[in-house]
Amino acid sequence: MFNRHDISRDACQLVGKQARHGYDWWWHSFTGHDVETGEPKQFFIEFFLCNPAEGRDKPVFGQSKASRAAGRKPSYLMIKAGSWGRDAAQLHKFYGWKKIDVDFASPFSISAGDFFLSESGTKGSIVVTEEDAKRNKEWMCQSGQMAWSLIIDKKVAFNVGYGAGRLFRKLQLFDMFWHAEGMKTEYRGEVIWNGRRYKVTPSKSFGYADKNWGKDFTSPWVWLSSCKLRSEITNRKLTGSVFDIGGGRPAIGPFAFRRKLLSAFWYEGREFEFNFSKFWTLCRTDFECHETKSTVVWHVEQKTIHDRMVADIKCRKRDMLWVNYESPDGQKRHKRLWNGGNGTGTIELYHKGKLVDRIHAENVGCEYGEYFRPKPQAPKQDSRQNEQK
Repeated sequence: MFNRHDISRDACQLVGKQARHGYDWWWHSFTGHDVETGEPKQFFIEFFLCNPAEGRDKPVFGQSKASRAAGRKPSYLMIKAGSWGRDAAQLHKFYGWKKIDVDFASPFSISAGDFFLSESGTKGSIVVTEEDAKRNKEWMCQSGQMAWSLIIDKKVAFNVGYGAGRLFRKLQLFDMFWHAEGMKTEYRGEVIWNGRRYKVTPSKSFGYADKNWGKDFTSPWVWLSSCKLRSEITNRKLTGSVFDIGGGRPAIGPFAFRRKLLSAFWYEGREFEFNFSKFWTLCRTDFECHETKSTVVWHVEQKTIHDRMVADIKCRKRDMLWVNYESPDGQKRHKRLWNGGNGTGTIELYHKGKLVDRIHAENVGCEYGEYFRPKPQAPKQDSRQNEQK
């Protein structure tokens, strides 16, 4: 069973070694509607914490020349908020650790200035001028304005199992952990985006909430999720369904698994799970992501003993952005991490070889990025040693 809520996994994990070299973030994405025109628009909000043990009064930016010269790691709360579509932008606001109040217990809460996040709500307001965005490259963002006040109601969870359980969290084995407490989440409230007001209603919010934490980011980086689904066979809206696909190449220190994904499809109360850590299901995965001139494309095929899922998703580049993060060591390795909320596509579900449904998906949250680690070079041998051989 993957639909098991566990808010202990949503608690801040930046303790032990991860306090000195680690990140923890809470991601939220949803749809609002323009109160004047009724036009839908997708938004995202994220609270990103990094390296509390390096904390100071002011945020420490890993990309700044001063930090690089002094060998200082990034340390801050970064609030990331924005929208996709014709005016796609990510806005960032930073706080130093001494200006942040984090409740490490469960349920968690984070507050700094006018910003707040908990299991049940969030609020905040960001303004970034064009001049500030250009002058402060270490902010890694664009310009714009966004304010929000939202109630959060997490309906369906994707609990990946023991891989993010208490023991593995305590040992801090993986470079990147994942838990989706609300892969189907309903939001209620209001967003103001660049002067326009958007109403967010639970039945039309098509929301998502998860978190990641660890020491570094995966490569490749893959994420796909949507709860705006319709059966192509019956033409019926699947209001009780949601799917979530994520992963890339899980790593434990210098050792990395082959390309792996974790996936779950909650189909009108019926579970389809494809989780390589549950080895007894004999899960097999094949996925491929690529760019065309105008789109980013994902193809994912997963199988277990009894079930099979095939997902084909695409998203227009003009509706996406390159989402920006720096690793806890201060390096910005992902320089082309595509991120969107307007993906569309088809998912086919099979059980024991028979088609269960062919499903059309809209408002697909989607990510793809990859950087290449240089292969370690063998040490050069001394020419005199070669002569002796």
